[in-house]
Amino acid sequence: MGAGHPQLAVLAAVSTLLFPPCRLDGTSEETRTQFNGSAAAFDSFRAHFRRAYEAEGEESNRRRRLHFQDATKRHAYLNSFSTLPQSAKYGVNRFSDLSQHEFRELYLRASADTAPPFSGLKTQRLPGKFDWRDKAVVATVQNQEACGSCWAFSVVGATQSVRAIGGWRLQQLSVQQVLDCSFRNNGCSGGSTFQALSWLKQTGVKLVPQSEYPYKAKTGICHFFPQSHGGVAVRNFTSHDFSGQEEAMMSHLVERGPLAVIVDAVSWQDYLGGIIQHHCSSKWANHAVLVVGYDTVGDIPYWIVQNSWGASWGNEGYVYIKIGGNLCGKYDLSHFLSRRHLLRLSPVEIRD
Repeated sequence: MGAGHPQLAVLAAVSTLLFPPCRLDGTSEETRTQFNGSAAAFDSFRAHFRRAYEAEGEESNRRRRLHFQDATKRHAYLNSFSTLPQSAKYGVNRFSDLSQHEFRELYLRASADTAPPFSGLKTQRLPGKFDWRDKAVVATVQNQEACGSCWAFSVVGATQSVRAIGGWRLQQLSVQQVLDCSFRNNGCSGGSTFQALSWLKQTGVKLVPQSEYPYKAKTGICHFFPQSHGGVAVRNFTSHDFSGQEEAMMSHLVERGPLAVIVDAVSWQDYLGGIIQHHCSSKWANHAVLVVGYDTVGDIPYWIVQNSWGASWGNEGYVYIKIGGNLCGKYDLSHFLSRRHLLRLSPVEIRD
């Protein structure tokens, strides 16, 4: 979803402030290596991921087997480029019985808006590595399941992190509230991080804790809260295109907080872990994620990116992307939440 784009970076200001029907978590590294190394028999895959196709008929079972066979061939090709120890590895995971089209339709449903090129100053003497998780301001990895809600997870993730950077207790805010109520977007059928932030700013809607409005992985009817109800509201935001300006992007990450970004994640269907250096274009914006840090001290400098496909995917729910070359298109569309914009208290706070 989404055409060619200049990606954006948003300085958002916050005022107080699947796969059915089986369980997809818990894929151990040992199990994934076994699948990948042995060409992963389809029956073993079904048993491990608890797939039951019988209700869909023999045709469905045959089709899934073909998708699985295509995936194992694709893994061999992708891994042929990974020669360094830290390089990305590709293999069997819970998406391996989906066609590439089905994967895009289910999970890659974010769209992008254009933004002006960044023209500000960058911070000098940046640290060699920086990770907001070390500051305990990044919430745990979530799982969007078979719902195209990545755009909502990205916006909410950035908002709750910047609030925590401002001194409040880190608290998981409601993604379902954004999914149901952001009328500028299409719920599980996809949406724009920019439009979600615009909706929050213009309406003054306060995001409530996830415990008050839990995630259901499907679009529902918007539940409204009275104006006196505590929550976190977006007061302002700014968008920038950071193409070719990775140091400036690092500066914003360090100074302002985790970055909500749009990427091209088509190749992530087969990702198991390591640092992506190939197979990730910047041609299409289709998936929203949260950049929480970077590391430039090793042989391969990389961004640290939180995804919303559960902790069993990738590097415990994270993907590492090589710094340089605009891999995955992560520099063009980055949404920032700034502390100085985010942390004005509303009359009634979220009660911790």
